[in-house]
Amino acid sequence: MLGDNNSFFEQVLFESTGSQLGVEEVQLKTGGCINNAVQLKTAGGSFFLKWNEAVEEEMFAAEARGLQLLRSNGSFRIPEVLGMGKVSGKSYLLLEYIDSRHPAGNYWEELGRSLARMHTATSGQYGLDHANFIGRLPQNNEQSNSWIDFFRDSRLQVQLGLALYNKRVDEAFARRFKSLYPRLSELLTEEPPALLHGDLWSGNVMVDEQGQPSLIDPAVFYGHREAELAFTELFGGFDERFYNAYQEAKPLEPGYEERKDIYNLYPLMVHVNLFGTSYLSGVERTLNRYL
Repeated sequence: MLGDNNSFFEQVLFESTGSQLGVEEVQLKTGGCINNAVQLKTAGGSFFLKWNEAVEEEMFAAEARGLQLLRSNGSFRIPEVLGMGKVSGKSYLLLEYIDSRHPAGNYWEELGRSLARMHTATSGQYGLDHANFIGRLPQNNEQSNSWIDFFRDSRLQVQLGLALYNKRVDEAFARRFKSLYPRLSELLTEEPPALLHGDLWSGNVMVDEQGQPSLIDPAVFYGHREAELAFTELFGGFDERFYNAYQEAKPLEPGYEERKDIYNLYPLMVHVNLFGTSYLSGVERTLNRYL
């Protein structure tokens, strides 16, 4: 089946690099929940290619912009964007191939320190100057001067509205969920906007050729860094050395442990909308705790 795509692969390589590169070997890779992904081995080196016939170019365009923003920040190894577009009805994104190896002995500490460095990058407002995606869902980044307003309106309310529209939740649930909104100003803190990866879980962190962390598949925006740290804890968490190194480099305000479950309402509602109502139990636990 992959061999049937050779002409597509070679056309993508030509459009992206300007060189006629014959594909010598193709290896299947993980491309997230919706995309096809392969490593293309050529005489000119290896490339990582993602493509999809069912999505528009704007999804890969947003991913490319996010990768470029993180790459320009310089805190992490980020794969270089080599090409993006549409060939034979297939939207694609061509990236530098990172040959993943075993983590170095200081991997977790370096991940924590690098994330702390990235979080020192700031902006005048929360959000971003363009919308992007989290998974296959559009992510609204309309800018705001208030973190709490941004988190309520562009994160929680958007996902609640989508779940209600798709009948994943009912009106009674929506009323209960929204009853948390007036409490956000007393439960959460304000902090200068920080550059966030936006979808930071173990599946979006790679180990590069030197055994050091590399980030992929971002959903970037400027937000409260506690939301990023909370996200890392949602699906099992990272090694304790990561959290210790982060805290040493850029300590969190007291009370983070009391706030993190509120931040994780956003990724949980994203998962409700992407994968179904089984994730509502986590949302209910948080609502029961704070209401």
